This record gives sequence, C-alpha cells and structure tokens, in this order.
Amino acid sequence: MKRLEKIKIDLDEYRITLQFDGNKQPLTIHFDTPSRRFYFSLIAFIVNEMKSKGEPQFIQLQKYKKQLKLLDDSISGHHASKNIESMLAKIRVAWRNRLPDLDTAALFKILDRNLIPPYEKGGKFRYECSDLECDTWANLFSYDENNKWRFKFAIDSASITLSDINFSLGNLKGCAAWNEFLVRVSRRPESENKDKKAFTGKWKGVALALIAFSIAGIVALAAWYFYYHPGQLKEGIALPEKPSVAVLPFNNLSDDPNQEYFSDGITEEIISALTSVPGLFVIARNTTFTYKNKPINIKEIGEKLGVGYVLEGSVRKAGDTVRITAQLIDTKKGHHLWAQTYDRNLHDIFAVQDNITMSIITSMQVKLTEGEQIRIAAKDTDNLEAYLKYLQAFDYIYQFTAESNALGKQLAEEAIALDPNYAVAYNALAISHRMDVWLGTSKSPKQSMEKCMELSHKAIELDSSYADAYSTLAFTLAQIGKHEEAVITAQKAVSLNPNSAQAHKILAHSLRFAGRSDEAIPEYKKAIRLDPIPPSDYLFGLGMAYCWTGQYEEAIKWCKKAVMTSPDSYLPHLMLAAVYSIAGKDADARAESTEVLRIDPKFSVEKFEKRFKSKNKDLLINELLKVGLT
Repeated sequence: MKRLEKIKIDLDEYRITLQFDGNKQPLTIHFDTPSRRFYFSLIAFIVNEMKSKGEPQFIQLQKYKKQLKLLDDSISGHHASKNIESMLAKIRVAWRNRLPDLDTAALFKILDRNLIPPYEKGGKFRYECSDLECDTWANLFSYDENNKWRFKFAIDSASITLSDINFSLGNLKGCAAWNEFLVRVSRRPESENKDKKAFTGKWKGVALALIAFSIAGIVALAAWYFYYHPGQLKEGIALPEKPSVAVLPFNNLSDDPNQEYFSDGITEEIISALTSVPGLFVIARNTTFTYKNKPINIKEIGEKLGVGYVLEGSVRKAGDTVRITAQLIDTKKGHHLWAQTYDRNLHDIFAVQDNITMSIITSMQVKLTEGEQIRIAAKDTDNLEAYLKYLQAFDYIYQFTAESNALGKQLAEEAIALDPNYAVAYNALAISHRMDVWLGTSKSPKQSMEKCMELSHKAIELDSSYADAYSTLAFTLAQIGKHEEAVITAQKAVSLNPNSAQAHKILAHSLRFAGRSDEAIPEYKKAIRLDPIPPSDYLFGLGMAYCWTGQYEEAIKWCKKAVMTSPDSYLPHLMLAAVYSIAGKDADARAESTEVLRIDPKFSVEKFEKRFKSKNKDLLINELLKVGLT
C-alpha cells in the first residue's frame, strides 16, 4: 500500500511537492499567478505556525490577520482583498472548498500531468491523478467545524510528521527559508493594489433576483413529476410522501473568489424560498452545503438524503448580461428533467423577474394558492447593499464567538439603516442580542432579551408571514420562562413554513423547555429528517428530550452524536455530562465535565443557570453540581 512519505514546500518557485513511496514521479502543485501565490503563502504560513508549536494543531487565523493581510497585499497583486474581513472570508472559502479540489485545480496547476477532456458537469477539466493522490491532498485541509477561522494542514491524517514537511528557498532550508521568504515579500510595492476594482454589487443583485424568483418555479416541476413517478429509492432513506428536493450550492463562475460568500447566500435564498411551498419537502442548507465543490454523484446524494430530485445551477456575468442556468435531476434515474438558461440585460432585469417566474410556473402547470404567489413574488428589499450586509451579518452571528457576534450585530444595524423595512435584518439583529446573553457579553441579560423580543415583533410587523421571526421570538420566550406562549408562537412558525428544519427545532426546544419532552421528540426527529447533517443543538436537544422521558440510552446516544459534531463546543459536553449523571454513570459524567472546563475554563453553573428558565432546570443544575462543576 503506497503512502505519503514527505512534503516539500518550495518558497522560491511557489510549488508544493508530495512524494509517495514507490512513485518515481511526485505530485507537484504549482501556484503560478499572484492570486494563487497568496494561497500558497497561506499554506506555508499555517505549516510554519504548526512547526513553531511543535505539533500539527489548529491555527486560529484571526490572531494573525495583520500578518496575513500583509502577505495578501504583497503577493496577490490587484486580487488583494480590500479589507481584513473580506480577506478572511476569501481564505475560509478557499481552505474549505477550493484548495482541497485536486481534480479541477481551481487555485493551482498540476505539473507533469495530463488534462482529462471536459466532463459533463459544467465543462470543467480534471487532472490525471490517482485516487490516493486526490484523497491525500484533500484530507490535508482540515478545519474546525465549530470555529470557522481555525485551520490545520493535517499532515497527521496522512500518517507523516512535521519533520517530513520541509521549506526550501534557494540554498536555504527550514526556518531560515521561511524568514527570508517573509523579507522578500515585504519588500514588494503595494502600488499594484491601488487599481484593484471592487466587485460591483449590481450584477450580484441581478443574479439573486433571477434565481430566487425562478427556482421556485423550476422545482415545481418536481411536484408535477412526482405524482406520475412515485416510489422509493433503492437504498438509503425512504422518500417522503411529497416531492423531495435538495438544492446544491450554485457555482460562482465569476473570476473573483472573494464573492464566494455571495454564491452561498444565493443558494440559501433559494432553499428559503422553496421551503415556503407546502407541496415540497426541502433538505436544509446545513446538509446540502457539505457537498460544496466536491465531486457529485446524484444517485448517491438521493440515497443518502432521501430525496427524489436535486437542483443545481450556476451564475455568470458576461459584459452587461447575467447568465443563470439551472437544472433539475431525477436522483433515481440520473437524468435531467428540466434545464434552462436565462440571459438578461442588467438594465431591465428587475422589470422582467416577475414575468420569468410566472411563465415558468405556468409552463410547469402547477397551481399555487394566492398566498404562495404573493410569497414567491415578494421582495424583502430593493436595496442591494442592505441585502449584502444581511448576508454577512448572518454568517458572523452564527460563528458563536463574541467578536463575530459583535460584527454581525453591526452589519445588521447597517442593513436596517439602509432599509428600515427590511424584516430579515431585524430578525438577525434580534438573534445577535440573544446571542450576547449566551456568550456572556451582555451588560444586562434582561435588557438584551427584551431587545430581542422587540426586534422580533418588529420583523413580524413588517412581514406577518415570516416564519423565522416567529421562531426567534418563540425561543426567546422559552428562555425567559413564558413556555406556553413560546409553544404557541413556535407552532405558528411551523404552520407558516412546515418544511423549515429550524421551525421544527425551535418548536421542539420550546416543548422541551415547557416540560413536554414527549411531544418534543417527534419534532426533533422532523427537524433532523429535514436537515440530515444537523448542527449539534438538534442532536443534544433530542438527547435531553429522551433524558427527561427516562430513555437514558437513547439520550446518551444522541448527546454523544452532538459531541462528535461539535467536539470543541462546551454545550454538547455539558448536556452529555448531565445525562451520564442522571443515568448513574458518574465516571463518564466527570470526564465530560472536565471537557467543559477544557473548552471554557471560566464556566460557571451559576451564570449558566441565569441564561434560561426550563421546567427541568433545577434537576439539570443539580446534576451539573454533582459532577464537580461550580
């Protein structure tokens, strides 16, 4: 069995060479343009930091953002990011999705290998590399699922050590080579960055408008097709009774990698729009994004997620025209049911978007209720800048750190200033105030919760059909002890959007907080079915619901899954510690409490107790004290 023997990072030629035992020809990866060379320097930077720490551990990039910005400004030329935030976003997308992609090599060239002719997905090219080489390269790029800025060059996954990875620059080796590299790049003039062109927001808004309004009609074909082709996948999860679809992340065909976050936002908007159609079963964003920039096998996706259809597409700007493509695929047979390309002029795009939507719906012969027509045609905002700020705010808030939450709050406030009637921005701002309480950054938790409810009510006032605003309000009500009101509000969210995994999860949380865990269990299961690869709070929420109904083995199982999903988040460990204690597994409970303190050495049971009011709170707190937490 061949294995990786060593890695050479050539700082002079911007090349990385992987040598496998028994292979005369190594795998040589060349970063041959200024923008690509920045990603080479990023890899080298992380490796150097790991070497300085003496082990292949995660590196917190935000601690080094100034150094990385210097590298970006010095190396990337006119592709350098305008500010640190956009640079970090660029790095995150590249490390998670583009750098591991050895086949299509978006950010580098493979030397001494042939290009395979275009294959069916998007006309991309593939390099002639073995499965071992592809897998090894992809697995070197590791990231912390619970902290979007912690990255690692995971040589430990390839069974080699830090001593097997070496720097060179001319005759210099190791640390001396890296230091000389830094000296060289710091001498480069920054004037070449001054002519950097900002990516215009105009066409991004066009793409969003076309897709968000077109896709609902496109996927409606699934509803029509389903009733003539019902059935169950041969293997995997059984198909639901109604048409089921997974929306894969749309490809950003722009030359600007900085805009990857916007392509992600487009996909999220598509999923959000589709979950509002009662006749569809839509897989949640958290699950479908695990397939981003990875080789796609439609049949396997159908089997794993239990869906009959997959939607994929792309967005490209060409001159004054925006081209949007979308295709709907039958996962059972693997063939395309529907595909279309839209070319629209930038100047008249907003005038034609409604026409496009309704013409597609008509062509699919799917009848929608008047309410659904209004929902699909409604525009949350006409202010593109406000929309972009909301996308970034949402991303920051759900990083679950004090710093990122503060940035998210600021961006949400700026979005509201640009459009005072923007309901989703009010909802994002509400969540950021509640997050202050959970993160311990609120000066007055009571006032923060009151502000959260005030903002949620404002979002509902602006859009009475906005399910997420009801969910936000419901969870806040549950945390302050207004349990019955929380359940009623959460039920309202589910009635408005029965396909929302988030709505079902919040209803389950509200029921559990109200002491109705037997009713919460099926709601958690619905949420997980809609989001088969869910965040940890879905999992430990179900675990605690099982715990409060006396089903301890099931409780332990689901809380363990939560810990595996978020090993460096204290809450899953905290819930598992409590469940172990209640189940009489004291040694295991104390081991988990140790993990809580490892992650948060300042953890306080007293402060945790003040964050929520649950019917089972006293029992939970007693168990936490019993396992040694204070």
